This record gives sequence, structure tokens and C-alpha cells, in this order.
Amino acid sequence: MSTIVTVQDAVTAFADWNEPTDAELDAIEQEMPVILADIDLLDAQIITLDRTPTELDARRIRRARRRALAARVALVNRAAGASLPGGAA
Repeated sequence: MSTIVTVQDAVTAFADWNEPTDAELDAIEQEMPVILADIDLLDAQIITLDRTPTELDARRIRRARRRALAARVALVNRAAGASLPGGAA
């Protein structure tokens, strides 16, 4: 009979290397408004999965979709503004 061993030590041996860097954490922080807006949109869509959407549901989804789009546009504009030389926008 052969014994079964786990690969826990092999998988977690490099756990210190798998931590996000400060640059990655900063990127996540900058993208957080987009992430939260997407979560709000998903919540609004999930609410309507098991029923016929009412006018209120449709408005909620439209507002959430606009907020998600606005958050994406703001993120792109921040990234584009940061990459332009001389502060030109």
C-alpha cells in the first residue's frame, strides 16, 4: 500500500513570492471605483433574474450601467492624463 502525501508544502513554499507588490496594490486601489460600480450593476441585474423587471428595476439597471461606464471613463482619463508629457490633457 502506498501512502498519500499532500502537496501543501510544495504549493505554499512560495507563498511569500505570491503576495501582491505595492504597485499591484496601487493599481487595484485605482481600479476600485470600477470594481464597485460593476458590483452594483451585477446586483441590479441579479435582482431581476427570477422575475419580470419592473420600471424601477429597469431604472436601477440603467443608473448602475451609467455609473459603471462613468467609472471606466474616469479611470481611462486618469491613466491617459498621467501618461501625457508636459501635463497636457
